[in-house]
Amino acid sequence: MSNEKVILGIDPGTTIMGFGLIKVWNKKMEFLQLNELLLHKYDDHYLKLKIIFERTIELIDTYHPDEIAIEAPFFGKNVQSMLKLGRAQGVAMAAGLSRQIPITEYEPKKIKMAITGNGNASKEQVAKMLQQLLGLKELPKNLDSTDGLAAAVCHFFNSGKTELGKKYTGWEAFIKQNENRVNK
Repeated sequence: MSNEKVILGIDPGTTIMGFGLIKVWNKKMEFLQLNELLLHKYDDHYLKLKIIFERTIELIDTYHPDEIAIEAPFFGKNVQSMLKLGRAQGVAMAAGLSRQIPITEYEPKKIKMAITGNGNASKEQVAKMLQQLLGLKELPKNLDSTDGLAAAVCHFFNSGKTELGKKYTGWEAFIKQNENRVNK
């Protein structure tokens, strides 16, 4: 049995969805990929959700991740923005669940803390630390992709610890842990 696994990290969004992939073997990380899905050119919110789902499936089918780490939506004042972000996260989660891949959510502060040691770190600080940790030659213009990569690295750092984010292994587990969100 191989002790190698691939982790897909996702920073969901309806303007830009960032993602990063790492391979883990013998308790060491190796950078595989980071990129972003640019959605600002689409006006239709439902089309954006469809594209997020399809791109997440494409990533899964290409890289065969063993686990997915996803940034949980943060609570802001704009309810419409939070709703759109939650939908984007849900669609990405649905793609992973449709392929039976375990998903773990991490709060943004937990991701920042895992990467930099500071839960209030800036996107730039997180990106610079990832650059050092993974030996990235250059950083992307938009840092949404490094946020996705940060979720994957956070998951690696938290592997084996008892207190993880919310974890779902399939639709049944998701529903059981979120009964208050399900209409009956």
